Amino acid sequence: MAMSKASRGLFSLIRHSAPPPRPYIRPHLISFRSKGTNSSSASVATAAAAASAAAAAASVSARSGFVSWYLGMIEARPILTKSITAGVIFTAADFSSQIITLCPDMPYDPMRTLRMATYGVLFSGPSLHLWFNFLSRVLPKRDLITTFKKMILGQTLYGPIINSVFFSFNAALQGESIPEIIARLKRDLIPTFKNGLIYWPLCDFITFKFVPVRLQPLVSNSFAFLWTIYITYMAGLKKPCLENVKEKASAQLH
Repeated sequence: MAMSKASRGLFSLIRHSAPPPRPYIRPHLISFRSKGTNSSSASVATAAAAASAAAAAASVSARSGFVSWYLGMIEARPILTKSITAGVIFTAADFSSQIITLCPDMPYDPMRTLRMATYGVLFSGPSLHLWFNFLSRVLPKRDLITTFKKMILGQTLYGPIINSVFFSFNAALQGESIPEIIARLKRDLIPTFKNGLIYWPLCDFITFKFVPVRLQPLVSNSFAFLWTIYITYMAGLKKPCLENVKEKASAQLH
């Protein structure tokens, strides 16, 4: 009887001193759920990266496609392609020139932009094509001496002629008479020539030294964007007074 009571007391003591039972957690389920969450995040990140890469690839493909198409057009129809390119550049340059130089109260002149675009299509594009092809035949090398020869010819022969054509063409489209056109050339040609000596030598050096002949008009027209902003501004100046031009000419003679 005493042993029975002792056994029951010992059993009660063990039961009360034992730690409470813990809930059974299946670690493989936790691991599975954790892996599922990480896998979903990784899938989203991978999809986003793939979409970004696809967009970048599409953009590069579009650019390379346009470049390939443009180079093909230069080979197939060189004069037409270069003429349209020059027209676009002259249009953008004159628009920029008017935005920069016109007073706020002066309206935009679309006819002036049309004149510049027409000049680019009819004169600048074709003349640059013929000029660069001529120089490549006469001076085919690309060494330093030959490059400087091309630069000198451009500044002393092509530049003055094409600037004279530009100012004369623009003045004639504005209805100026021959004496007024001559007066404009006397007033504007020399300052334009001097500024051209500052701007164009480095551009010509890069064009003649490093650019293939078929792309030289494009590169030259690209350099000409800033230059065209300047000469369209010069061409947009008011026509000179003939009496003032005569007085200046006589003063220079005396």
